Amino acid sequence: MALASISIVIPVYNEEANLPELIRRTLAACRSLGRPFEIILVDDGSRDQSSEMITRYAADHSGEIVGVLLNRNYGQHAAVMAGFAQARGEIIVTLDADLQNPPEEIVKLVRKMDEGFEVVGSIRVPRCDSIFRRLSSYGINRLTAQVTGVVMHDYGCMLRAYRRHVVKAMLQCHERSTFIPALANSFARRTAEIEVCHAERKSGTSKYDLWKLVNLQFDLLTSITTMPLRLLTIFGAFVSVLGVGFGVLIMILRLIRGAEWAAQGVFTLFAILFIFIGAQFVAMGFLGEYIGRTYQDVRARPRYFVQSVQGTSRLDPVSPGAQPGNG
Repeated sequence: MALASISIVIPVYNEEANLPELIRRTLAACRSLGRPFEIILVDDGSRDQSSEMITRYAADHSGEIVGVLLNRNYGQHAAVMAGFAQARGEIIVTLDADLQNPPEEIVKLVRKMDEGFEVVGSIRVPRCDSIFRRLSSYGINRLTAQVTGVVMHDYGCMLRAYRRHVVKAMLQCHERSTFIPALANSFARRTAEIEVCHAERKSGTSKYDLWKLVNLQFDLLTSITTMPLRLLTIFGAFVSVLGVGFGVLIMILRLIRGAEWAAQGVFTLFAILFIFIGAQFVAMGFLGEYIGRTYQDVRARPRYFVQSVQGTSRLDPVSPGAQPGNG
C-alpha cells in the first residue's frame, strides 16, 4: 500500500530571520517520512526579504518547495487557503513560520493521520506564551467547542493536519471571514488531538496583537454560528420583562406613597432607560457585524490574489475540478 503524499502549507509574513532554519528543519522532517512531499510557502505580502528568499528556496529545491506570492497582506487564514488551493498531497499539514511549533512534530501528526483520522489537531505542551495569549486561547477553545460540538483543547495552534477531502470542502466555502480549524471540524467525521512541543519565539514579533485577537473572535462568532443573535434575543426579552417589572413596582409605590414619592424615582427611570439604550446599541453592533460580513460575501470578491507561483512540485497534479480555488 502506497504511503499518502504530504503537503506542508506555511504562511509567511515578515519572517526573514526564521526562514533559513525553518526550511532546513522542515525539509529534514519531511524527508524522514520516506514518502512524497511538497512544502508550500505562502508569502502574505511581506515587507522584508521573505518573498525574495522564498523565490530563491523554490529555485534551489525544485520539486520540494513551492512559493506562492500574494500581492499584499490578506491575513494568516487567507494565506493558508491560498496554500490549500495549491496543495496536491493527500494529507495537508499547516505550520507557522515562527518556529514556535517545531517542524519535527510534523512526523507525529502524519503518523496519527495514518490511523484513519480526517483532522488531527495539536496541543502545545508546555505553552510558551504570555498569560494574555493563554487566556485568549482558552476563551476561543471553549467558545469553538461550544458552537461546533467538537471538543478540542487548542484550536489556536496552527500545527494541524487535514485530509484532502476536508480541504476540498473548505475551498468550496466562499465566505471571506474564515476560522479554518472550526470550519474543518464541521466537515470531518473523525478528529483527534496529540500533544506537541512548543518553544519561545527566537526572532521577530508576534503578528497577533490585541486588535487582531479581537477580530479573530468576531470571525469565529460570525462565520460559524448565529449564537450572538440568539443571545441578544434572550437578553432583550429579559431586559423587557425587567423594565415592565420596574414600571409596575413604581406604579404601585406611587399609589401607596403618593405622587411625591414618584418624583424620587426619576433616577430609577433613567437607569432603566440607559439599560434599554445600552441593549439597543449592543444589538445594533452585532447586527452590523453580520450585515457587514454579508455585504462582503455578496460582493464575492476574491479572498486573495496570487501574484506568482515559484517552483514546481513532484506530486501528481490535482485532477481538473478537484480543487476549486477562491483566488
